[in-house]
Amino acid sequence: MTDQRDPYADRPYVPPTAPQEPQQPAQRAETGWPFSEPRADEHRAEETRVEEPRADERPVDPWATTDDHEPTVSVNEPTRTFAGAPADPNGPTGPGGPGGSAAFGYPMASPEPQPRKKRRAGRLVAAATGVILLAGASAAGGAALYDAMQDDSSTSTSVTGTSLDRPASSTGAQSDVSAVADAVLPATVKINVTGGGESGTGTGVVISKDGSILTNNHVVEAAADGGSITVAFNDGRIAKAEIVGRDVATDVAVIKAEGVSDLPAATLGDSKQVKVGQTVVAIGSPFGLESTVTTGIVSALNRPVSPGDQSADGPSTTFPAIQTDAAINPGNSGGPLVNLEGQVIGINSAINTGGQGNGSVGLGFAIPINLVNNVATQILDGDTVEHAQIGVQVRSATGDDQVTTIGAEIGEVSSGGAGDKAGLKAGDIVTKVDGNPVSDNQALVATVRGYKPGDTIELTVLRGDKTQEIEVELGSDGGAAARAQE
Repeated sequence: MTDQRDPYADRPYVPPTAPQEPQQPAQRAETGWPFSEPRADEHRAEETRVEEPRADERPVDPWATTDDHEPTVSVNEPTRTFAGAPADPNGPTGPGGPGGSAAFGYPMASPEPQPRKKRRAGRLVAAATGVILLAGASAAGGAALYDAMQDDSSTSTSVTGTSLDRPASSTGAQSDVSAVADAVLPATVKINVTGGGESGTGTGVVISKDGSILTNNHVVEAAADGGSITVAFNDGRIAKAEIVGRDVATDVAVIKAEGVSDLPAATLGDSKQVKVGQTVVAIGSPFGLESTVTTGIVSALNRPVSPGDQSADGPSTTFPAIQTDAAINPGNSGGPLVNLEGQVIGINSAINTGGQGNGSVGLGFAIPINLVNNVATQILDGDTVEHAQIGVQVRSATGDDQVTTIGAEIGEVSSGGAGDKAGLKAGDIVTKVDGNPVSDNQALVATVRGYKPGDTIELTVLRGDKTQEIEVELGSDGGAAARAQE
């Protein structure tokens, strides 16, 4: 009788005439056949095999060579393309293409679930080592130094009822990364923004129990004209939020979540105490993946960073950044950079992708928390944000080779301004501020922006062939930059 379900019914079993090599169970499972006997056609192949002598029975050729090579396998990693990513600024047609400067991208990601007309996948910025917009503008006439935000250990006299009033001083106690994450994750939020045909995600840091949140201006600016902001908290709560104030010049913004209370607030540190080489932790929502923790070190301080797509009519965005190799990606914008004591020392804002995409290559930049504190305090006090200024225009100064930058050359001194009162003159080359080297005009702009109006700084100036130290009491732009952004 023939079983119609028997796969061997039309091919009867033929016993093999040659010895069988035992098959392993794993090999049998891979064939997918439900029977223990080998298939008939396999045994037909066995019948035609010529049995080789055993290795110990073969004659030995003393002149034979033996190739002992493992087979090589070519492995191709899959590639992913993120929909809506901006054109590579360093590509053949981009401004940073062959022969161009390194390009940076703001780490702001777009949420995958919601369709939209335009995706805020990233903005271009340039650092002092690859200046694009700011250096070009200075060469054409200089950049007025209306700058602010002191990056020092002094605290504001204003009372805002937030963490801004209580910056912590370092105790020297150290902890591990998991303890830092436990302390700061509850105060870190994911921010979803829509408006003006754009949408995207970023990160924020809670600084008050009733929902005041620090973030970047570029994270929320799409909602500044009738858009919407939604905040997702670490404990699963979701709330709508409104913009309290924002400052284009320093890329700082404060938003307020609605209908929340008893929120855990982050502790702010002192960015003046940050050292190159110390361990730091970055927390945020890279590519929309909220509550992501990465770690690295402080790679450098006072890196001048500016966006490359800002309007020529509005105020320029420049700040003296903390550089880190902790992985920061689109969506980390506005999130905290934290020391091992669990204190926020910076707000993550920009990355350099090396022109190869929009992911981390170990070059991330955070706004020093002391600068953020100064701007945010003015916003929460309801004041117009003021920025310090020297009252001069500057351009990059180069050495005898006309290539190597050696400082910031003063091109024009405003009559009655801080620089004029201090005795600065056209042609002076500023090489240091408070002992910190200044490589070019952008570095001077960013460094001055780390101070407040009224602060006194010491400039190292090259005048002719002589170097001298000049003290300057910084003036104020009177809120001109803040008014210009409107």
